[in-house]
Amino acid sequence: MSCTRIAALLLDGVDTQAKRDEISRIFHQTSLLYERLFDHLANSEAWYRKAIPLRHPLIFYFGHTATFFVNKLQVAGLINQRLNPRLESIFAVGVDEMSWDDLDEHHYDWPAIEEVRIYRAMMREQVEKVIHTLPLELPITWNSPWWAILMGIEHEYIHLETSSVLMRQLPLSMVREIPDWEPWKKSGLPPENRLLPVGEGEVRLGKTYQDRLYGWDNEYGKHEVLLKAFSAGKYLVSNHEFLPFVEADGYDNPRWWTEEGDRWRRFAKTRHPCFWVADANNWKLRLIASERSMPWDWPVEVNALEAEAFCAWKSAQDGILLRLPSEDEWRRLRDLSTIPDIDEWKEAPANIGLAYGASPCPVSHFCHGDFYDVIGNVWQWTATPTYPFNGFAVHPYYDDFTIPTFDQQHNLIKGGSFASLGNEMQREARYAFRRHFFQHAGFRYVHSSNPLPEVPVYESDAAISQYCDFHYGPEHFGVRNFPSSIASLAIKAMQKRPLRRALDIGCAVGRSSFELARYCPEVIGLDFSARFIQVATRLRDQESFTYTLTEEGDLHSYHHAMLADLGLAETASRVRFFQADACNLKPLYQDFDLVVAANLIDRLYKPRQFLEEIAKRMASGGILVLSSPYTWLTEHTPREEWLGGFKRDGENFTTLEALRELLAPSFILAQDPLDQPFVIRETARKYQHSLAQVTVWERK
Repeated sequence: MSCTRIAALLLDGVDTQAKRDEISRIFHQTSLLYERLFDHLANSEAWYRKAIPLRHPLIFYFGHTATFFVNKLQVAGLINQRLNPRLESIFAVGVDEMSWDDLDEHHYDWPAIEEVRIYRAMMREQVEKVIHTLPLELPITWNSPWWAILMGIEHEYIHLETSSVLMRQLPLSMVREIPDWEPWKKSGLPPENRLLPVGEGEVRLGKTYQDRLYGWDNEYGKHEVLLKAFSAGKYLVSNHEFLPFVEADGYDNPRWWTEEGDRWRRFAKTRHPCFWVADANNWKLRLIASERSMPWDWPVEVNALEAEAFCAWKSAQDGILLRLPSEDEWRRLRDLSTIPDIDEWKEAPANIGLAYGASPCPVSHFCHGDFYDVIGNVWQWTATPTYPFNGFAVHPYYDDFTIPTFDQQHNLIKGGSFASLGNEMQREARYAFRRHFFQHAGFRYVHSSNPLPEVPVYESDAAISQYCDFHYGPEHFGVRNFPSSIASLAIKAMQKRPLRRALDIGCAVGRSSFELARYCPEVIGLDFSARFIQVATRLRDQESFTYTLTEEGDLHSYHHAMLADLGLAETASRVRFFQADACNLKPLYQDFDLVVAANLIDRLYKPRQFLEEIAKRMASGGILVLSSPYTWLTEHTPREEWLGGFKRDGENFTTLEALRELLAPSFILAQDPLDQPFVIRETARKYQHSLAQVTVWERK
């Protein structure tokens, strides 16, 4: 057996000098291995030719990982000047194949190869200086400036793989084989694949911040699910198993393809997997720098759209519904395999980490319990679009690593490939690519009645995002959370009165409703906005909601509202949310002991009608809590419907005076009015600070 090409880097330890030496060693090993990969390029044309139209030429990726180190060291405050501003402007951001029909035609004045080699050597010298001078405390944590160095190492592992995939797509005349990157030699008769049972069980995903292995931001948090029993293919789908789909003209038949897949199929105009090479009556397989007779017992390497089409075709042939596994189902196989995480490996338990060669290998070689290749060989496509776990937070050094992929268009790949290193080999690794993307990736199929998870999309609607921050975000300038404060005032006003049912009208995204549910067994939240009600309902059902906030201009930050963090999850099921017009409530909304209408009346088209009707909805002795900044605007309320804020009989007439008149027949003012401040964030540097007047009324 063999170890992976580069050992796992651990965050813990007791000897800081030994840890510096370990980080230095792994940093240099990684950088030199990356440069060694580019020795596959046989001539200068190979450096500057695009392997595919949607990606930069390989000279970009040669420089990009060095620039990434410089950028992250600057962000972390570890260096104060750039090494080469011109190169760093060229290599900072690349085309990440965000769309197969969005071709990049920009012209770049690429630097000479030797200039980039010199730049990489300068980067190594700079990083080495930081490694040996930066104060070090163990363990290294997410908040440590050392995270920037580890981030750079792991980033280079990612591009080691993606660059090797691009090399597989260059003309064979532009690449050459090199020592230490030799492909697997053996192949044989392909095994017959079959479904094997997988028992029901709970899976738990997500890192804690105490984990001793480096993690990307989307790996942290918590996700738990109980899976029903299902069955899964014993092997990854081999080239041999995929061949009948090709021979049945599967690439020409839109019946097997999803709508997205059919668009890609017609765009790509291909009739077989990307790395298959037609040669007269035979097939060959393209590797990084060579072709070989088709190893039929190796895994087929396809994109997710091709994998989905094969599953649809095979389902029709076998009369059983097959699909790609979810991330949860893959994790169930991973747990049952009993393979430890990489910090416990003495030998590589799979074709992973460049331990055995620079190519896939037979699907029947590495046995992991009942199944083969649960990890390694090739990445495995899942049916799960990537999404954030509960507790997700963006790392400040790299705020756009995974956020752009939370768009329902990037599916997770799991398990790692023969070329995976570092974090990519971990149990908790979560990488996602567009479904048309080519990687060293194949698939396994499952027969399962487990529902595919509904994954959230970050909410970017400005109004919803502002209200989410207003309800669930941090306090600003020392001003207490307003919805929570109003709920507290309402509960205090109830004193020892019975509290069976509460109505939160104008509930927006629901914070006050959830706060009331701590003390009340039945809470109804009503709002005119269906969008707000959808957010509140999702929070109740899923206990979390993700959204973006504007920082400045086109810059955004990313946030996660979580009921559990606020102590609201346990009683959230007591709340029901409905869309409703406060000026025209349905008859069923009756018999409330408590009604809260926070900052509502000056947003109604007929506030007087609402106030005259609300008494009929309340039990005798019930409490009505109103708050409002009395911001009367004709865009919300016709001027003739304003309750106050104008001259009456030549004298100033305030909203408070109007409330006393309107509510007197049915209510008693239970306590003196008070002012409650609130702050609404618009951007990182613009906030609205307002005062709402709160009045508490007792139903006669």
